[in-house]
Amino acid sequence: MRILIDYRPALHQPTGVGEHIHNLSQAIAAESATQADVSITIFSSSLRHRLPINTVGNAQVVDRRIPVRCLNWLWHHAEWPPIELLAGNFDVAHSPHPLLIPSKQAACFVTIHDLYFLNYPNHTLGEIRTDYPDLAKQHATRADGVIVPSRYTASLVHNQLGISKERIILCTNGAPSWTPRSAPAYEGHILFVGSIEPRKNLSTLLRAYRSLISHRADTPDLVLAGRVTPSGSGVLRELEASPLSDKVRVLGYVPRDQCYELYSSASMVVLPSLDEGFGLPALEAMTVGVPVVASNRGALPEVVGNAGTLVDPEDESAIEASMARILDDRQYADETVARGLIQAQAYNWNKSARILLAAYENAVRQRRGL
Repeated sequence: MRILIDYRPALHQPTGVGEHIHNLSQAIAAESATQADVSITIFSSSLRHRLPINTVGNAQVVDRRIPVRCLNWLWHHAEWPPIELLAGNFDVAHSPHPLLIPSKQAACFVTIHDLYFLNYPNHTLGEIRTDYPDLAKQHATRADGVIVPSRYTASLVHNQLGISKERIILCTNGAPSWTPRSAPAYEGHILFVGSIEPRKNLSTLLRAYRSLISHRADTPDLVLAGRVTPSGSGVLRELEASPLSDKVRVLGYVPRDQCYELYSSASMVVLPSLDEGFGLPALEAMTVGVPVVASNRGALPEVVGNAGTLVDPEDESAIEASMARILDDRQYADETVARGLIQAQAYNWNKSARILLAAYENAVRQRRGL
C-alpha cells in the first residue's frame, strides 16, 4: 500500500493543523516500518520553503517548487493536476484539510478539524473563506474517508455535512513526548496559546484579566503565544491602548523547541475559545502538569474531561474567578494537575496511526473490489 500525505501545513511555522499532520505522519511511518508492503511519502509544494528529506523517518519526500496558493487554486477549482503527475502513483492520498487531492486512482481522504469556516465564514480568510464553505460538503461526500480529531467534530460532520458515521475516522491528537515538570510554578505567568483570531475570544480574556489585576495586585503577567492573524489585529490595537500593555506580553509565533519552557514556567493555561475542533494547547498543558482553564464549548470539554476548569467563554466573571482560584488555592491547582496528567495519557499518536492505517487498507480493498 503506497500512501501519500500532504505535509504542507507542517512545512513552516505549523499551528495545530500542522502539528497534527506532522505527528500523524511520523506515527504512521513508524507503525508501517515493519510492514514490507506499506510505503509512506510526504508531499510538499512551495517556492520559498524546502522539505528536508529526513523530516519524517521512514518516509520518502516529494518536494515541488510550486506556490502553495497556485496549486491549491488549481486543485480546488480545476481538480488538476492529479497527484500522479506531481508525485507518481499511490493507493492512498491523504489531505490534511477538507478538500480532496485530485487523483486518478487513489483512495482519497480529507481531514476536517472543525466547521468554523462554515458556521462563521466572516471570521476566516483566503481560500478557507472563498473555497471551503462551497466545496467542503461535496468533497467530504466524494472522499473515501473523512478524518476528524474529536467526537465533537465527528458529530458536526455527520449532522451538518450528512456524512455517514461509518465513513468518519476519529484520529485524535496524541500527547507530546514531554516530561512533566518537576515542580509547580504557582507564581508563573498566565498563558494563552493559539492563533490570535476572533474565535479564540481574547477580548473576553483581556477583560477578565483586567478585572483580576484590579482585585489582585500580585497577579502574574498574561502571556499570549501564537501567530497574529489579520482578523486578530484589532485585539492588539485594543491592548496597546489599554492600561494592560505593561502586564500582557505578546510573543507571536513560538517555535516548537521553545514551547515546553513556555508551558513549564506557567501557573496555568487559559483557553476561552468560542469553538475548537480539538484544543491541542490543553493537551500539551496537561502533559507538562499545568492547570487548565478552558471553554465549555467545542471539543475542549472532551479533551480536558474532569482535569480542568470549564467556563462559559462569554462570562468574563467566570473566567476571572477560575484564574483567581488556581492562583489562590494551591491544593485545587495540584488536584487539577494530577487529573490532567492522567487525562493526557489517553491521547496517543500510535493509536491514531493504527486506526488510520486500518481505514486506508479498508478503502483500498473496497476500491479493488476485495
